[in-house]
Amino acid sequence: MSINNIQDEIIEEFSIFDDWMDKYAYIIELGNKLQPIDERQKSEQNLIKGCQSRVWIDARYENGVVIFDAESDAVIVKGIVVLLLSVMNNQTPDSILSSELYFIDRIGLSQHLSPTRSNGLLSMIKQMRLYAMAFKAKYENN
Repeated sequence: MSINNIQDEIIEEFSIFDDWMDKYAYIIELGNKLQPIDERQKSEQNLIKGCQSRVWIDARYENGVVIFDAESDAVIVKGIVVLLLSVMNNQTPDSILSSELYFIDRIGLSQHLSPTRSNGLLSMIKQMRLYAMAFKAKYENN
């Protein structure tokens, strides 16, 4: 499924909630489903700089797509991580690099995050794009 199709599904899911407390509850529910990553992946190298809480993102390239693994120690951030993973996991590097992540604004997430959480979100997206760029350079530009 394309990144835009996944984003449209997320927007549709969030449209059933009228207020932000319900949206936060849903984000927390999503975060509770996030599987823990291997302890070896919780390295300094995978730790996202600029996040208020601790977030680790690791990636590998398999069969032409990027596979992300991620975890956080904060429940709301876990939910945000799940949203990012659902959009960018199993996508080609080109798709990740050319995508506009419009779902963040459309569901109202950007307006309801503290400045430090917003910075953390941008740092997570930046790191995921850097992984995609590195895999594209290593595997696709031969």
